[in-house]
Amino acid sequence: MELEKVLQDNLQHSAIGTMDNHLVEFTEELRTVAKALKRVADGKARAQEEAVEWKRKYELEKLRNLQLQEKEISVQEGIATDATQKWIDNSSHQAENGESIQNQNRKCCTKHGICGLEIRPRQISQCDFVMGSNLCSPKASFTLAWGSNGENNKHKHDVVSFESGNITTAARSHKQIMLKWDSPPQSVVILTKPNSNSVRVLCAEMIRWLADEKMVTIFVEPRVKKDLLAESMDFHFVQSWEKDEEILLLHTKADLVITLGGDGTVLWASSLFKGPVPPVISFSLGSLGFMTPFQSDCYRDCLEMIMRGPVSITLRHRLQCQVLRDAGSDEKWREEPILVLNEVTIDRGMSSFLTYLECYCDDSFVTCVQGDGLILSTTSGSTAYSLAAGGSMVHPQVPGILFTPICPHSLSFRPLILPEYVTVRVQVPFNSRGKAWASFDGKDRKELKPGDALICSMAPWPVPTACEDDSTHDFLRSVREGLHWNLRKPQSLDEPKDI
Repeated sequence: MELEKVLQDNLQHSAIGTMDNHLVEFTEELRTVAKALKRVADGKARAQEEAVEWKRKYELEKLRNLQLQEKEISVQEGIATDATQKWIDNSSHQAENGESIQNQNRKCCTKHGICGLEIRPRQISQCDFVMGSNLCSPKASFTLAWGSNGENNKHKHDVVSFESGNITTAARSHKQIMLKWDSPPQSVVILTKPNSNSVRVLCAEMIRWLADEKMVTIFVEPRVKKDLLAESMDFHFVQSWEKDEEILLLHTKADLVITLGGDGTVLWASSLFKGPVPPVISFSLGSLGFMTPFQSDCYRDCLEMIMRGPVSITLRHRLQCQVLRDAGSDEKWREEPILVLNEVTIDRGMSSFLTYLECYCDDSFVTCVQGDGLILSTTSGSTAYSLAAGGSMVHPQVPGILFTPICPHSLSFRPLILPEYVTVRVQVPFNSRGKAWASFDGKDRKELKPGDALICSMAPWPVPTACEDDSTHDFLRSVREGLHWNLRKPQSLDEPKDI
């Protein structure tokens, strides 16, 4: 009897101990599940707060753009009223003097096929700093206009018509932008490719010709002025800048920008101007030359033609990029915006892990990028890194943002072309295995840690580059000659023919 009692006590103690162990394990699992649910709830709350914050910023930005558009419209209406009154006064004066022929040239389309849309009146520059030894002088004024196919082909301002309840696209004229000077250019900025003897010789020769024949004020970079003065003291009239503040105000002084080099020199010229950019004349002294249509051996004829006008212009859009540190927290830190003419690239840098990027277009989720990286490109940069990554070549006059993955770990990830009015946000999530790196036109690399984001939108200041013929002709010629696009041996005529 005593033995049976001992056995029963042992069995009860072992059963209770087993149950206690199971209860402990079950409690731990419940705690793990509770922690996971709490993390999910916190993440969802943060995401909702961030979405509300982005929506609020989007609405504020939209309201600000509408206010700016209304202000521009009111200013343009005031300018148009003054121009109309001036035209009436001039027409009355010419009618009294019997000059009826000149009245015909003041119609919408002139003999050059120019249909004026925007007039920049001549005004005194507001900059009050000194460059070299001369004070600022008045900038030359010019007119930007749409070219038309003929004198009787009036430009259609509306793209879509809603007449009679039907939606139709309106007839369009030749959408080539023309620049016509209202007064001759007074100042020129010359930017050159460094470490090139041929460029140095051409720069000195061009400066002498511009100073002697055109009597314009010439600005160069400090290193170029130093080289010129080391060569000859005859270049003492050439001006430059010393402080960064002077570079920021350079657009208020310069009427033209001349680049001597390749596409990289054009990118450098674009980076100097953080706001509006004067018309750019690019002479080809590089390799490919997608943005350098003019040949250096006939620079005098080219400059004569451009300074006389009218000249075709390509408006090359730029992206405005801004890094947002710790985007998921309440205290966000925005860095200074950077303008790029070609592209911004987000890659994995030296990390051996794939990049993991979350992409948003305005408030809409686009996709998660898992691969070597992502390229956000302008249409001018569609023939650069984006092309090498499998993106399409796009005419530079087409407004849009190219969304091109770099070696994605997916068979169905194809490039996109987004409209120009969207804002793209690329964020490194907190669960990313590694960091990412962003580079802007191939330089100024910045590290993106988990939680950081990059915001890109179309900048309001394009780069106006002069065309040798027109935008389409120059673009197609650069694709054919620079990339040998679709070059193949033609079919032989000796092959059998269909009967």
